[in-house]
Amino acid sequence: MDITPANYPQHTDHQPLVHLQGSVERVTFHSETSGFFVIRVKCKGQRELVTMTGNTPSVTPGEFVDATGIWFNDHKHGVQFKVRQIKTVTPDTLEGIEKYLGSGMVKGIGPHFAKRLVRAFGEQVFDIIEANPERLQELDGIGKKRREKITSAWSEQKVIREIMVFLQSHGVGTARAVRIFKTYGDQSVARVQENPYRLALDIHGIGFKTADNLAMQLGIDRVSLIRAQAGVRHVLQESSGAGHCARPFDELVAEAGQLLDIPEVTIKEAIACEINEQRLTPEAINNIPCLFLTPLYRAEVGVANHVNRLLHGHSPRVSIDMAAAIPWVEQKNDIRLSSSQKAAITLAVQQKFCIITGGPGVGKTTVVNSILAIIRARRVQVTLCAPTGRAAKRLSESTGQEATTIHRLLDFDPATFDFKRNADNPLSTDLLVVDECSMVDVVLMNQLLRAVPDSASILLVGDVDQLPSVGPGAVLSDLIGSEQVPVVRLTEIFRQAANSQIITGSHAINRGHAPSVSKKGEETDFFYLTDDEPEALFAKLMAVVTRRLPEKFGFDPINDIQVLAPMNRGGLGARSLNVALQEALNPRTHPRVTRYGWTYAPGDKVIQTVNNYDKDVFNGDIGRVKTIHIEDGEMLIEFDGRDVCYALNELDEIALAYAITIHKSQGSEYPCVVIPMAMQHFTMLERNLLYTGITRGKQMVVLVGQAKAVGMAARTRKSNRRLTNLQMRLR
Repeated sequence: MDITPANYPQHTDHQPLVHLQGSVERVTFHSETSGFFVIRVKCKGQRELVTMTGNTPSVTPGEFVDATGIWFNDHKHGVQFKVRQIKTVTPDTLEGIEKYLGSGMVKGIGPHFAKRLVRAFGEQVFDIIEANPERLQELDGIGKKRREKITSAWSEQKVIREIMVFLQSHGVGTARAVRIFKTYGDQSVARVQENPYRLALDIHGIGFKTADNLAMQLGIDRVSLIRAQAGVRHVLQESSGAGHCARPFDELVAEAGQLLDIPEVTIKEAIACEINEQRLTPEAINNIPCLFLTPLYRAEVGVANHVNRLLHGHSPRVSIDMAAAIPWVEQKNDIRLSSSQKAAITLAVQQKFCIITGGPGVGKTTVVNSILAIIRARRVQVTLCAPTGRAAKRLSESTGQEATTIHRLLDFDPATFDFKRNADNPLSTDLLVVDECSMVDVVLMNQLLRAVPDSASILLVGDVDQLPSVGPGAVLSDLIGSEQVPVVRLTEIFRQAANSQIITGSHAINRGHAPSVSKKGEETDFFYLTDDEPEALFAKLMAVVTRRLPEKFGFDPINDIQVLAPMNRGGLGARSLNVALQEALNPRTHPRVTRYGWTYAPGDKVIQTVNNYDKDVFNGDIGRVKTIHIEDGEMLIEFDGRDVCYALNELDEIALAYAITIHKSQGSEYPCVVIPMAMQHFTMLERNLLYTGITRGKQMVVLVGQAKAVGMAARTRKSNRRLTNLQMRLR
């Protein structure tokens, strides 16, 4: 492997280039992202090990390196060899071969097994793995399954290295090489050369800027149409990432022009091409010309069509005498319903499509349980679902009936990358109840509604004052705002709930009132601690999570307490807090593995950050690391009692979860929630963020914030609604 980065000079004014050869004894550091390495090499003609630094896609202990560079005296680390050009070759000494195989580079071979392989096959071991793998079964403990695992990992490693060399030589880091290989296989290099911008569409974790840099390296013209089209799509994708379904035409042209620095005429031509190729769809919203990504346009049209279809579809359900049903359900469930709850139950039972909305403590669960009792008495088939595993589990516990996630209900098929349940294969149900509807984006709602038969009824339950869905759209808000769907708003806080400061405090925040600072010794389930300095807030938060809450209230700091930050960045952001909390709560567990900027150990709390249909794990699911097998290159994570296996190169899908963002917490409840809030979060400070965070706490909430920041959040109700056209379609 020969890498000479384009920005490396081939000579120096100060000293001549030196040529060294030797075997890699230790890889002190190697970044998967940038390729930067620090290695210790046993060189011919050098008494001591030489420290080499430079860039290469891959370097493994035991390899033989042929390096050209200069000597450099680092004031902190002493004399080093700064590599300008490096070639690595597989080792030919028995010691080197053993180190190379035992480094973990080949899944299924660790240090112990490497020693056995070298002892059995000597210098022929590479040829045997590649050409005669059946001979591996001569060793005890090697069956057909393990042999196949080793040989496939070996050939995959070879291809990945070739891809990494190609990418690194064009200025791209190596962290995504495995994903590119898994997506394109042996065609990886050809596909990338043909159109590098496809990476931004096809590969998780590669954005437009990375693809654009690669395109420049490959000589694609800055003013080319292919670049303009990719840039236009990127602007719309960024916009959909912020929740919008569309973008005004003029804004799209201006922003794409700023991003690409190319003439407006080229951008307009690119938009025309994208429309012609049906990747973008034009439509006016409030008489303003706008552009949709076509999948979002189709999803919006689909939701509107399905809502109208279900509203007006024939229901075979027999009519129910509500004057008799209400007293019956009160007696059956031993409850006394308020007039607003009775009205809600009556509407939901009599309507084909109905929405129930309201904050915490207003009796949504009581209403839903009463509806289910009345409906089930008529032997009606009821199906319950929610957007996340935790929300589905909570719905199941509160109703006593099985509930599932929307994805599992629709039965996703990874082979076709589509749901098996659809218009041609609808759900078998008479009533579909969907909880935590504020979380459901327009694409998922379209997939769900298309699978509901005409004869079925729909009941959507959610809190419209919470944050909207992470994905694009504002479905619950748009359905209510359209005034085309029957809606029940529950507002009365019931007596038992009124004793909770979490509930009364969250409703006060929803009215724009900041909470009061907690008094010393006060008995409450909602504490508000304040300070002016971020450093003091950080110290208070760490003390609350690691010491005060566990000691005084018995909360387990990992299982029971969830830190919810307004954003990822900053000293009081989720990323920084995760590093500090991991160090405080899980400092000494081994083995440890570092991938994609995070270090993991058994016992760590982690969150899935993208939907993975193959593993049946979804964005926002929280788990605990059970085991890490360095030799097999695998990590086992437990999600809600289910063990899921990850290859170490798949760990860009997860992150530490001692602290997560409030957005990621939607649809979940935790025994205890701790929320930092400071002016460093000012771009995110708004009412529905604070309200959502506080309503995630089941037994206790601790808000640790600057008074100015908390006051700003309670007062701010941003008027910049998500740009959608669903309300108009429904009308």
